[in-house]
Amino acid sequence: MNELDLEKLKYPIGKFIAPDKFSAEYISGKIKEIETFSERLAKETSHLTDEQLDTPYRPGGWTVRQVIHHCAESHMHCYIRLKWALTENNPVIKPYDEVLWSDLNDNLTMPIQPTLELLKGLHFRLAFIMKNLSESDLEKTFVHPADNSENKLKKIIGMYAWHGNHHLAHITTLKNYKNWK
Repeated sequence: MNELDLEKLKYPIGKFIAPDKFSAEYISGKIKEIETFSERLAKETSHLTDEQLDTPYRPGGWTVRQVIHHCAESHMHCYIRLKWALTENNPVIKPYDEVLWSDLNDNLTMPIQPTLELLKGLHFRLAFIMKNLSESDLEKTFVHPADNSENKLKKIIGMYAWHGNHHLAHITTLKNYKNWK
């Protein structure tokens, strides 16, 4: 496999690019993607066998099972970061090592159904909060200590919509390649 093919498998929808302008249409569209993510993920994965769930989406990549559990963990962090930004002045968030988390026993062996249920409730809550953000709320920030960057909530909405779509594309690309129905 050449480097270009591997890059396409890593980023099947491309890397996240924040828009120059965060229009109301952009924000509402991304919130809709967040709101529907759990349903779209369940539709693509709830019928998969354990063998399929334990298949990596690319050479050296996570299994489908790990991707599903990672989405829940990452999006729980999104929820907490959102709440911190709404209740504290530019808080410094706590990062986590997603690679180490993905190698824990629950991510490697746990059934996906409890995680799909968690995502259903979590994404309902995320969309509910996001739909009710004011213009000033969208400008609120938190700091990620890895690069000391300030992250506005309006950017985070786009980034987490992309994140869900990115990992969903990992799964659908693998399913198409393997001809899984």
